[in-house]
Amino acid sequence: MTAVRRAIEFLFTRLLRSRLGVALGIAVLVLGVVGAARLVAGPGDPTVGLSNRPTEPITTVHPTTGDDGAISTTTTPSPLTRPGEAAPEQVAERFVVAWLGRSGLTAESWHEGLRPLSTGALIEKLAGADPDGVPTGEMTDGVSIRPRSETFVEALIALDTGRLRLELVAPEGRWLVDAVDWERS
Repeated sequence: MTAVRRAIEFLFTRLLRSRLGVALGIAVLVLGVVGAARLVAGPGDPTVGLSNRPTEPITTVHPTTGDDGAISTTTTPSPLTRPGEAAPEQVAERFVVAWLGRSGLTAESWHEGLRPLSTGALIEKLAGADPDGVPTGEMTDGVSIRPRSETFVEALIALDTGRLRLELVAPEGRWLVDAVDWERS
């Protein structure tokens, strides 16, 4: 029994008093607690956990519920026009006529024709534009208006050389062209 006694003495006097012994003791204690917990809990459910992915997308709204978008509305907004002022279709048509101009028109006359139908920002953007350099053609169809809000509409004008897109704004009920875009056909 002296060998067993020496081993126990060595364990308590030297090994458990060192850092390595303390770490080894803590590891044995943790493994014992985890093992006992698994024995008591029983077998785990293999379908629970991160390895199981859903077969369908996870939704927070019932699929039969209508559109929940913040911008969605049930009715198309009607553009508001101040009494006595031109409707957006009329302003867009007048702008296109002034935009297309006529031959021999000076740049100053062209700008003056656009000024009463345009916002200040658009007039500044067109300040250096020459009427000979802008896309032209003849209108092939009427003005098509797409209302975006009560004070903002988009006008599409088909020309024989492409399509002119105008953005009109009416902050105080008076419609003015704020942007011009061109698409070649």
